[in-house]
Amino acid sequence: MKLKALVSVAFLACAGIAATASAQSKFEEVMGRGTLSGNIQIDAQMYFKDSLIGSPEVPEKFRSNSFAYLQYTNGKFTLGARFEGYFKPMLGYDDRLDGWGVPYYFARFSGDIIDITAGSFYEQFGSGMILRSYQDWNLGIDNAISGVRAIIRPYKGITIKGLVGTERHFWDYVGLVRGVDLDLAFNDMIKPMEDWGTRITLGGSFVSKYQEEQTITAMRQEDDGMHTYKVSVPKNVGSAAVRLNVESQGFNVGGEYVYKANDPSGENNYIFRSGQALLLNAGYSMKGFGILLQAKSVDNMGFRADRTEQGNFGLINYMPALTRQHVYSLPSLYPYACQSLGEVAFQADLQYKFKRGTALGGKYGTDLKLNASVAFAPERTDITSSTGSLTPDMGTYGYKSRMFHMNPDEVYFIDANLEVSHKFNKNFKMTLMYMFERYNQYVVEGHGEHKAYMHTVVGDFTYMFLKKHALRLELQYLHTKQLEQDWLMGTLEYTFAPTWFVSVSDQWNVGNNDKNLRLHYYYVSAGYIHDATRIALSYGKIREGIMCAGGVCRTMPASNGVMLTISSSF
Repeated sequence: MKLKALVSVAFLACAGIAATASAQSKFEEVMGRGTLSGNIQIDAQMYFKDSLIGSPEVPEKFRSNSFAYLQYTNGKFTLGARFEGYFKPMLGYDDRLDGWGVPYYFARFSGDIIDITAGSFYEQFGSGMILRSYQDWNLGIDNAISGVRAIIRPYKGITIKGLVGTERHFWDYVGLVRGVDLDLAFNDMIKPMEDWGTRITLGGSFVSKYQEEQTITAMRQEDDGMHTYKVSVPKNVGSAAVRLNVESQGFNVGGEYVYKANDPSGENNYIFRSGQALLLNAGYSMKGFGILLQAKSVDNMGFRADRTEQGNFGLINYMPALTRQHVYSLPSLYPYACQSLGEVAFQADLQYKFKRGTALGGKYGTDLKLNASVAFAPERTDITSSTGSLTPDMGTYGYKSRMFHMNPDEVYFIDANLEVSHKFNKNFKMTLMYMFERYNQYVVEGHGEHKAYMHTVVGDFTYMFLKKHALRLELQYLHTKQLEQDWLMGTLEYTFAPTWFVSVSDQWNVGNNDKNLRLHYYYVSAGYIHDATRIALSYGKIREGIMCAGGVCRTMPASNGVMLTISSSF
């Protein structure tokens, strides 16, 4: 481990040196016309045991996640590689990440007609419901594909993508993913349509995965007792999608439908039911006004390179959550992630700006944001279960359901929120927010309450003075009679733009029925920013909970300690 740590430090040091302007010119001298770019990030934390908040004892005391990405470009050719080191993974990240290496590397040629990548790459077809390969450092997700990808543009308005490769699974690769995608922009393809006010695009995708044959042992209750069955799962699973989008004078209407062949997996208890999903969008925007309406129906759409995986790992596709992604702490205390096994969801989002000089707009205008979302359980019939439970037996078809048929008595999530932002003068601005939430903890987290109701209010106040100095006060309050009862949070942040910042915050579980658990989660942080380099040092307590980004979530354990973050790009 000491040798690995030395290699890690050496690699990161080289990347840091390359980030300086003088080093950049040296590289350009060596590489000729080419340029070198990249970025580095180091997250490290020293942990302290805290039995009050449930923070575990960490034997190593100190853990870190780090990466360094380097990219060399010369004309149409690009080479890239990313080093990663987890010594050991910080709390909240899967322990299977432990180690170091260069799991991501590629060579790419980008021509006018053809674009070819050999090695590691990320890709998305359509909305991602059939295929989305991406990396999210904060969530510990990286399902990069290692293989070959070709993008061909044989004619104006026509884009064809093809790929084949295996998917990253921590430090290994699993499955075999094959896909093709076609995108047709009719206004670019057909000359008479170039000047139309309406733009039409049509797309289609096909993705299949191969995994070696596996036999699953299933237990089933019969009249004469329990019987054991051998379930042979398919080696190849195919999925197809079609999408359409129409834009005209501020209006936008689109949708995507995905069908997946039967895919028995650990996620769906190895049933032989096919999956499908439909996402519909309709919106209108103009200066000072925008509205978006969305509807989604999902049934058995877990699609993984490794059929035995659970959680965020081994995923080939991505199911977006039709909810607002909150930036404030207490509104995001109980977030929601799409239930890929099945849900029916709707969202409406409206934004309006009251004009300057009006009674509600004032001198600088007032921004209004109104958002509402709801997710239901799908309605299912003829569930095949020998025990009478709602979980179908292994090796069966499972159940019957129809698109957008929901169970109104089983609500997964409701979020209705209103946000108002107003600038009073050149120095002072304010944001106020109210949020109502209904949260099904049992569905989202696998335990606890089926019905929890929250009311949250937020006040965010910023005052600018001495040109570059800003003082921001953030006050939040969450009221609930379920879960951990009421929460109160305050944050005070001082910024000396563009270089320094310092902040102090505290989350207080003020309403907990157990007085011994009315805990304070205080947090102090300070940072320095110079160009593309950011250094932040923090100390405090983090409550146990769920962290989400883009509708994908991971569990965050409680922790107490000192955290250092260094990031830079060049």
